[in-house]
Amino acid sequence: MTLYHFVGLGMALFAIGAAGFFIRNNAVVLLLCIEIMLNAVNLIFASFARFLYGTEGQIFIFIIMMIAAAEAAVGLGIIIALYRSHKTLDMSLIKDLKG
Repeated sequence: MTLYHFVGLGMALFAIGAAGFFIRNNAVVLLLCIEIMLNAVNLIFASFARFLYGTEGQIFIFIIMMIAAAEAAVGLGIIIALYRSHKTLDMSLIKDLKG
């Protein structure tokens, strides 16, 4: 397996996550799509770190994993609050977020 295979897989995963984020309306699915995009970036950083024999990619992976954990905790808290107030997870039905 070459670097191009891993970068191609990472780009495909990122495209799937981005398409899901823009197409779907469910709040939980939106968080999952963001996680897929973050993991795609982690895959690309890991593949570059492996093939270029550097440790910078691993440091970025650690930082992205911390951001993903914080995003999941805060995002799920916001989703629970929205569900309690609106009784739905469909983001197109929630009008409070519009300015």
